[in-house]
Amino acid sequence: MRHKRVGTHTLGGLLLLGWSVASHCQPLPQGPDAGSSSYSAQSARLPVEQVARKLQERNLQRAAALGEFNGTRIYRMQYRGFPSDRDAEMIVSVTYHAPNSKEFRVVSETGSKFIIDRVFKKLLEGEQEAANDENRRNTSLSTENYDFTSAGYEVTPDGAQYVLNLLPRNKNKFLYRGKIWVDAKDFAVVRIEGEPAKNPSFWIKKTEVKHRYVKVNDFWLPAENHTESVMRLGGRAVLSIDYKDYRITKAAPVRSGETAREDSK
Repeated sequence: MRHKRVGTHTLGGLLLLGWSVASHCQPLPQGPDAGSSSYSAQSARLPVEQVARKLQERNLQRAAALGEFNGTRIYRMQYRGFPSDRDAEMIVSVTYHAPNSKEFRVVSETGSKFIIDRVFKKLLEGEQEAANDENRRNTSLSTENYDFTSAGYEVTPDGAQYVLNLLPRNKNKFLYRGKIWVDAKDFAVVRIEGEPAKNPSFWIKKTEVKHRYVKVNDFWLPAENHTESVMRLGGRAVLSIDYKDYRITKAAPVRSGETAREDSK
């Protein structure tokens, strides 16, 4: 009985692992950059405080512009460890309505019923929780929630990127510590690597999270999510989410802060 109970707790850690990445599934609706024509003038490296401020401002502007989109997600998890190995996959159709409503429709599910019900579906519930106004404010990439420091500047085939260190100001379960890569033209998050600010479960020893974003029309939306956790009893869980078939059905033009200031002169 003791081993059965511990095994349940260990697999229950997968549920909390799902909660730990719920906010990371949120789209960072970073879209049309009306000020992109001034990129050449901005090509000189900016101080980290200014990069963080522009990132925060553009996120707010672009979130207001993104009205609706449809897409497909493929959730996969592999668990290797005590009491048994488990695998599962679930395909979900998603419809987003601004400002914080999402409709989920399960297209198919295969594999472990425990993972499907206690991880994948709880992930969808956690995403709804993270999307309410208060949680969006408390988990946004803002100077209220994070301390930003410079970690470098990279020139890639896709353009220049600022690399920023993230240090959470509190242990909110939806925050994380690590690094973000910010497109130097759009001031949009391209990539995230880190770990939850708060350990999602005693049974989870370490969690590493990686996300990648893709530009769809004029908006940056999640492309891949890869989360790997090591359990205290020696098991390992790998959760991946692939985002595909995006279709933006409603969006408004964006007036950047620079454009608004120029028009007011």
